[in-house]
Amino acid sequence: EKFEKGSVVDLSLLEGVEFVDVTGYSKGRGFQGTMKRWGFSGAPDSHGQSVFHRRPGSIGQHTFPAKVWKGKKMAGRMGNERVTVQNLKVVSVDKENNVMLVKGAVPGYKGAFVFVREAVKKRVLV
Repeated sequence: EKFEKGSVVDLSLLEGVEFVDVTGYSKGRGFQGTMKRWGFSGAPDSHGQSVFHRRPGSIGQHTFPAKVWKGKKMAGRMGNERVTVQNLKVVSVDKENNVMLVKGAVPGYKGAFVFVREAVKKRVLV
């Protein structure tokens, strides 16, 4: 269907839909180290270690390639990325208040805008 600019869209479009995909922006976590951002294990707290407890370790090789590969998992900004959670079960729909209740995690803060559509990869219940 095509919609005109400024038209009101209600939940009647998703009537009879059992599973939905929800897309939104995840919560931003700011600048994080490799342990929190990528799950690195870090170095031991004892056995001679003194300063490398939360550091990533080596990030490159030797004379060749003499560089750090693109995409290397390092510290940096975490979160605030577009995320799609697939196959969330629709528990109930309140048409009067235009509210849909789904079971599962929805990306973003409370009150954040999300994009809801019928599930693309339909889940088969056994």
